[in-house]
Amino acid sequence: MPTKRYLVTLTPDEREQLDALTRAGKRSARTTTRARILLLADQAEGGPAWEDRRVAEALGCGHRTVERVRERFVTHGLDAALSHKAQDKPSRERVLDGKAEARLIAPACEEAPGGRKRWTLRMLADKLVELEVVEAVSAETVRRALKKTSSSRTSRSSGASRAARRRSS
Repeated sequence: MPTKRYLVTLTPDEREQLDALTRAGKRSARTTTRARILLLADQAEGGPAWEDRRVAEALGCGHRTVERVRERFVTHGLDAALSHKAQDKPSRERVLDGKAEARLIAPACEEAPGGRKRWTLRMLADKLVELEVVEAVSAETVRRALKKTSSSRTSRSSGASRAARRRSS
């Protein structure tokens, strides 16, 4: 078996913290499993120093998971090894940022063109392309952006400002 590149050596304080975390039952299963991985892989004096395959079998996870947790502990510390890794870059870039959403809401609050009663999502999407806010946008993206605002294309009020509270009679 090749030698381990990232050896986990826990201090007594870290070992105590991880032990308390696994006993409390207040954390997610993933965090608890990661804490147990570190406790079983501990190479410090008095630690079990189990091999990765044995740890994986005991905890019901993959040996690569054990390797990654050990690596994150050594390179980034205890908190990083226990927590979920933040995504480096979103899967997809946002089509409409804050400025583009504002440019979307402006025509939605105006009267609909061409003798129409209301703006449709497709008309708003086409208007954004026409105004050169974006190259292309789907009606679904427009719907999601409008849903986040308090505006409503179907009510009498455009939703640009909150309705005044009325006194009860």
